[in-house]
Amino acid sequence: MSLKHLTLALAVTGFGVLAGCSSPSVVHKSDGSQVITPDEPEYNKKSGMYEYDQDGRKVQINKDDIKSIEQIN
Repeated sequence: MSLKHLTLALAVTGFGVLAGCSSPSVVHKSDGSQVITPDEPEYNKKSGMYEYDQDGRKVQINKDDIKSIEQIN
C-alpha cells in the first residue's frame, strides 16, 4: 500500500469516527414546540437544566419544560 493510499484510509477513518460522535436530537417541549440539537443535551443536576451547544454558544432548557428527548438516527 502506498503512502497516498494509507493517508487517504486514515483520513476517511478519522472522519467516520468524528461523525459517529455526534448524536443529533429532538427536544419535545411541554408547550408543544420542538428544538433540534446538534448533540444530545446533557443534564446539569446543579442547575436543573439541560444544556447543549448551538452555533458556538451554550443553550439551556429547564428540565420542567421538556416533555421528552429523542435521538435522531
